Amino acid sequence: MIYSEKVMDHFQNPRNVGVIPDADGVGQVGNPVCGDMMTFYIKVKDNRLTDIKFQTFGCGAAIAVSSMVSEMAMGKTLEEALAITNDKVAEELDGLPKNKLHCSNLGADALHKAIEDYQAKTKPGAKETAAGTPAAAPEGQEEESCRCPYCEGPLEGMEDVCACHHCDIDLIECPECGKYTNKAEEACVSCGARIAK
Repeated sequence: MIYSEKVMDHFQNPRNVGVIPDADGVGQVGNPVCGDMMTFYIKVKDNRLTDIKFQTFGCGAAIAVSSMVSEMAMGKTLEEALAITNDKVAEELDGLPKNKLHCSNLGADALHKAIEDYQAKTKPGAKETAAGTPAAAPEGQEEESCRCPYCEGPLEGMEDVCACHHCDIDLIECPECGKYTNKAEEACVSCGARIAK
């Protein structure tokens, strides 16, 4: 497996490693297939990311991706940081081997979750309508449920159970949030709700 010089540099000399104890937002994602786990911590001032730290448990590519995502997002507005995509991360690293592309998914997703956490904390009730019922899903969110929550690959299956052939895991729809999660897990990867066996 051949890594680019940028991947090796960010793996051997990762930037922004650590924890922000009083973080404004925290986002954590993981892939149960490969075991990678990423946690991003952010500080926000005037709608701009003023500090980013991360902790990553995983392979060299996962560490390099986390380091690159933190550099790409530092100093950006929240909207600019949310526009960082998995493809952009891989491109900035001068490419990743095909079997490591899922790492770029995790990095961008962890950053996005940290920003979403911050937004949820600063805008109470934003996820609910005035009547107290959950707000309608944003346009295009329906499409998200047709993709694997671990690798973003397309899902195939029928009714309640689907399978991701890339991850080789069976998925089930969470009764709480409606997103797919690993059938073998006890809790939903998206919302943390317990999954009945």
